[in-house]
Amino acid sequence: MAATTPFTIPFDTEPLCIGGVWRAAAAGQTLTLDNPSDGSALARIARGTAPDIDAAVAAAQAALDGDWGRLTAAERGRVLGAIGRKVLDNVELLARLEALDVGKPLAQGRVDAIALARYLEFYGGAADKVHGQTLPFQNGYTVLTLREPHGVTGHIVPWNYPMQIVGRSVGAALAMGNACVLKPAEEACLTVLAFARIAHEAGLPAGALNVVPGLGEEAGAALAAHPGVRHLSFTGSVATGKLIQAAAARNAVPVTLELGGKSPQIVFADADLDAALPSLVNAGLQNAGQTCSAASRILVERAVHAQVRERMAERYRALRIGPALADLDLGPLISKRQQGIVEHFLALGRDGGLALAAQGEIAADAPRGGFYVRPTLFDAVPADHPLAQQEIFGPVQVLIAFDGEAQALQIANGTAFGLVAGVWTRDGGRQLRMARSLKCGQVFVNNYGAGGGVELPFGGVKHSGHGREKGFEALYGFSTLKTVAIHHG
Repeated sequence: MAATTPFTIPFDTEPLCIGGVWRAAAAGQTLTLDNPSDGSALARIARGTAPDIDAAVAAAQAALDGDWGRLTAAERGRVLGAIGRKVLDNVELLARLEALDVGKPLAQGRVDAIALARYLEFYGGAADKVHGQTLPFQNGYTVLTLREPHGVTGHIVPWNYPMQIVGRSVGAALAMGNACVLKPAEEACLTVLAFARIAHEAGLPAGALNVVPGLGEEAGAALAAHPGVRHLSFTGSVATGKLIQAAAARNAVPVTLELGGKSPQIVFADADLDAALPSLVNAGLQNAGQTCSAASRILVERAVHAQVRERMAERYRALRIGPALADLDLGPLISKRQQGIVEHFLALGRDGGLALAAQGEIAADAPRGGFYVRPTLFDAVPADHPLAQQEIFGPVQVLIAFDGEAQALQIANGTAFGLVAGVWTRDGGRQLRMARSLKCGQVFVNNYGAGGGVELPFGGVKHSGHGREKGFEALYGFSTLKTVAIHHG
């Protein structure tokens, strides 16, 4: 397919999108987005409120009753494929927007844009491959099951990976035939708005995707409580997830929650350390540690603890953090508020006497107004210390020594979270024992995928949430099962 000419988005006031129409918020209010790299104003966006959510839900329902709802599964798949191709035509624009908006290095923004296209390719191809079953029953009956869309689905996505989470959430919902109302995070939503433009230019029928940016307590709360929404998907904090689930419960609406983690990588003495070391650091510091599945705890068998500490420290000392477009190892944190949260945790470590193993460096020419924090590695951290128990969402990792499998499992499972875990060992029996005993949604053995590819179901247990995204499991989650029993004698 020939490449199309990429469009540009002016950094003025970005409108919201309802029923395929770009317009100002009903109340006429706007929000200002900060540039994390220097603290300056980056753009203004519409500040949607409850009336805008009402209009978006109505537009989504109209799409279900109209052009979008009449498409076959194969036709929906073709539309998603076309959107994916147009995303690939605009990778550089999307990568730059994501870098500026979120603060992540430009190379990571490019990875995220390509991942968005991959989600659309996957779900476009899967749209006509979600099948029901025929069930054996009494003589004279034929019983079958059907997978049908919920209807209008609500999607509240965070600021750390807007493109990837839109891809895995909205992509799956559209593939199943739902119509979506999307509330992006108020801190970073330029790529979400750009994606909506791309989707409509690629042929998505009006109303199938509606985007209403705004504050969580206004637009987000209105979406979670709206009686016209039949399924909600939320990625974000535990506290907000509980509020959303409570609001949805009043309408008896199912919710998919992905709420973060305190994920361990467990390194046994027989591990291939050369293979493990890049993942031990990178999986904890990607996107400046602002990743739900970040490997923020490194559990190391005591026999190799000193060696792992020194080799990780060497990598830390080489890390450089700076403006997003400088494309260094790390970029800034998303906001001044998040910078303050991470610095609070660092102070807890210093004031509590934790051993500082190593830190990276902020580039000398990094703008003073940027939201930078030096990547920091603490050693010999007690398993019950706040730095080992609470989600920091910043470039901070802790080293914890253990003796034997039983203690490794006790420490690994000893938090309120259960999202991802990594296990590094050559012992095949130990690999299986650990994988079966870890209380989390994903286990990576001799690798750490931080959520893995689009095909791999992703989600957590305990305070990491429930429900699954990615792969075919997401399609099942965005559908409802109907049983049909036919008595024909």
